[in-house]
This record gives sequence, C-alpha cells and structure tokens, in this order.
Amino acid sequence: MTRVPKNAPEGERVRWYEEGSDPDYRFSLANERTFLAWIRTALALLAGAVALKQLVPPFRVPGMHTGLSLLLSGLGLAITVTAYRRWAGYESAMRQQRSLPQSRMMPVLAALLVLAAVVVVVAVLAQTS
Repeated sequence: MTRVPKNAPEGERVRWYEEGSDPDYRFSLANERTFLAWIRTALALLAGAVALKQLVPPFRVPGMHTGLSLLLSGLGLAITVTAYRRWAGYESAMRQQRSLPQSRMMPVLAALLVLAAVVVVVAVLAQTS
C-alpha cells in the first residue's frame, strides 16, 4: 500500500495509518486479498440482483421479484461496507500489535443470505405449483 505523505491534505490521510509500526507486508497483503474477495462477493450479489430484475420473468408471488432484487442489492452494499471496515480494523490492529477485532456483521450477513436463499426456494416452488 502506498504511504500518504505527512504533508498531504487532511482528507487524504487516515489517522490510524500513521500510528504504530508497519506490519509485516505479507500480513497486509493477505488482509488486502481478503478485502478484495469480499468486494468480489458484493459485485456478484449486485450482478445477481441486476440479472434477476432484468432477465428473470416475474414470479407468481407479487413483489417477490423486486423484493429479492432489493435484498441481493442490500447484501452487496452491506458486504462492501463491512469489507472496508474489516480491512481497516485489521490493518489498524496489526499496526498497533493488538489482537484482531471480531466482526458482529458476519452472523448478520449469513442470516440475510439464508433469507435470500429461502426466498429463492419459495419463489421456485411457487412457480412450479
């Protein structure tokens, strides 16, 4: 990651990035790869939401088509925000030689993904009956 010069404008500096010491670059790169994996997941969910809305015929259950698209879009947004916060929290903890923080969003995201899967199953079953 490129270091921001100390004389950079305030908006370009991140305060925690200047605290502590540089962690082993391998850990920073692993943290960045994990961040990018989360971003790929968010993009896949957004692509699924767009594909569902544009390419899949409406379901028999009114509002389910739009609701599922919104749920997938919301999940993509939540994962994007969570990915950044997780990356920044881990990077800060590594710089200050602290334990890595726990994320409370993981069970929430998992539950929302289960909800999306249940909605898909209900939609498919409603179409076939």
